[in-house]
Amino acid sequence: MNVVHRIENWGDTHHPKFIDIVRIALGAFLLWKGISFMENTEYLKQLITDQTVIDVSPAILMSLVYYVMFAHMVGGILIGVGILTRFGCILQIPIVLGAIFLSGIFQDAINYMVWPSVTALVVLVIFLILGSGPWSLDRYLAEQ
Repeated sequence: MNVVHRIENWGDTHHPKFIDIVRIALGAFLLWKGISFMENTEYLKQLITDQTVIDVSPAILMSLVYYVMFAHMVGGILIGVGILTRFGCILQIPIVLGAIFLSGIFQDAINYMVWPSVTALVVLVIFLILGSGPWSLDRYLAEQ
């Protein structure tokens, strides 16, 4: 049994039910962020453009904006209902890391906008290890 299977097995056997409430809240938060970015794509585009050190072509920039929206909405739904939770976390982690770097965590440690991203990153890593849990669509489908 390799390391990934051992971690997955450990996460499946050591998952308290109350942590599923945190998973559902994280999924709702990510879905909300995806919808808010979809409603205001110009804001997201301007945010990325203002913080970018290198010059990015408009096609790459818009592809990045649409990836962020898509991944937040789809990943938020997957994490929230508890199906393919680890895959949803893997979709989210690069985006959240990018948000942390764009917020300037290394420039200003007191930046209040970075703390939701840091919290989301920590919770994403936890659910990457723990998986979906007992109150999830994964568990429901496995029992059928």
